[in-house]
Amino acid sequence: MTAYDEAVQRYFAAWNAATDEELAKAVAAAFTEDATYTDPLADVRGHEELTAAVDGAHQQFPGFEFRLSGTPDGHHDIVRFGWELVSTADGSAPVAGFDVITLADDGRITSVSGFLDRVPGA
Repeated sequence: MTAYDEAVQRYFAAWNAATDEELAKAVAAAFTEDATYTDPLADVRGHEELTAAVDGAHQQFPGFEFRLSGTPDGHHDIVRFGWELVSTADGSAPVAGFDVITLADDGRITSVSGFLDRVPGA
């Protein structure tokens, strides 16, 4: 497994954490303390704001999980990958996109630039 794959796995562990405690631990493992996350719906910085953004997604889409779509691709300290937000009940995926992440020397994420390719009602 490459450093890119490991970073993406930690990223999804944060987005799919089931409890507040798991989420806090997963965010700390995946992101640097001053990491940024920017997509069309959010622009946050740091563990507290990242945790709130993930929790907001859980509140908006209960019973869904983020899943990797395809294979991560990277060079230098940059990784891109696709994802879908999938219902655990019926397998539908109303939301999909791709993210570009930048990694710190320790392999944690310093920034995320997210793009939405499919959203409900769009």
